Amino acid sequence: MKSESSIIQERLAAVRENMPEHVTLIAVSKTKPNAAIEAAASMGQVEFGENRVQELAEKALTLQHLNVRWHHIGHLQTNKVKQVVPHADLIHAVDSEKLLLEIDKRSASIDKVSDVLLQIHIASETNKFGWSFSEFDAFLQQQSWQKLENVRIRGLMGMATFTENHQQVRNEFQSLKKAFDASSSMHQDWDTLSMGMSGDWEIAVDEGSTMVRIGSSIFGSR
Repeated sequence: MKSESSIIQERLAAVRENMPEHVTLIAVSKTKPNAAIEAAASMGQVEFGENRVQELAEKALTLQHLNVRWHHIGHLQTNKVKQVVPHADLIHAVDSEKLLLEIDKRSASIDKVSDVLLQIHIASETNKFGWSFSEFDAFLQQQSWQKLENVRIRGLMGMATFTENHQQVRNEFQSLKKAFDASSSMHQDWDTLSMGMSGDWEIAVDEGSTMVRIGSSIFGSR
């Protein structure tokens, strides 16, 4: 009988086999034990994603010996920013200017420049977070964010609607790619488009994603 670690390693290898080299794979390890992360890291996996602040902080401290990078991929409340900033290498879901300012403030207090992605709302579900396209355009035009010294916007992220309608998912990813192309052409640091998860990452990559977030296809269902 195969061990859990060997099963994880086989799944990871299968995902990688079908993924273009230019796409960064984030192994979403939320709720998974340290042993699962160590199994993936032993295969050379470097990028790991967590959506709970406390869990990210604990794993980052406990697994320092692995020399991996941590991504905070879940909704982040402003009152939790202080806990996540010291440990996150990339904060994905920045969905308001208020949150961006708080990350800048907390990063400055520990002399760090935090890399972040702005989350754009592209799904039909209203319970998903993110800037609307009109809010994002207004934010870009006011340009005050360019004066922030302790955050560095690296690009955009978004989550498509959870649906079997692949054309709808494709259309949503296309809308995000269009916004990314328009904004990244003006800002040289904007090199990351994070879209795609276990159920739709192939479509996301087809539509120009540079970073995908995959959990269950590697670690199994939660």
